[in-house]
Amino acid sequence: MPKKAPKKSKASGPSDPIDAALALAAEIGWRKVTLGAVAERSGVALGALLERYPSKTALLIGFQRRLDQAVLAGIDPALGDRPAQERLFDVVMRRLDALTPHKAAISSIVRSGAYDLDALVCGGMSGRRSLSLMLEAAGLSSSGPKGALRREGLALIYLDTIRVWLRDDSADMAATMKTLDTHLRRIARLIDRVKLWRGRAGAWGSKSEGSAPS
Repeated sequence: MPKKAPKKSKASGPSDPIDAALALAAEIGWRKVTLGAVAERSGVALGALLERYPSKTALLIGFQRRLDQAVLAGIDPALGDRPAQERLFDVVMRRLDALTPHKAAISSIVRSGAYDLDALVCGGMSGRRSLSLMLEAAGLSSSGPKGALRREGLALIYLDTIRVWLRDDSADMAATMKTLDTHLRRIARLIDRVKLWRGRAGAWGSKSEGSAPS
């Protein structure tokens, strides 16, 4: 039988409910976390907690928004002139850096089956917002049809990278960075090929249009 999570000292004052939920997830497993336990751990009255976070999903959405802020706060202006591949690498790694202190909690959430990894990372409006924000932080538009394609591509890259990250116990996250870099390089090569194909197609079209009919 799992030990009951220790109560938070009243003298220390209330803590953030999201932090409390993640701590409980790491200790007893996400499936066993209840909003009542989160309220008790954080020192926030249950009624007040429910007004802000009416469900465990709402707590996860709040956590995603916190990660979004970490990404925005760490934008490096020096990368502005670097290739898009490098800018996006920096943005994704910055998000994973913010996730790392909570890896045990994230692993528990995924293992619980209550939220599969796809839903956790990019499901719903909150996930799409986070993907769009990462693109914009990297200087890439997330608007229109091209933006939607970029978002879908980034979702696939981020999902595979985070799967590796969950198993990567190295201090330097070498396996995680290698996976992300490999995916981004492949995308960059694909984009270069498409641009080359379009250039050739344009050249052929100009030649054909400019030639006199036989």
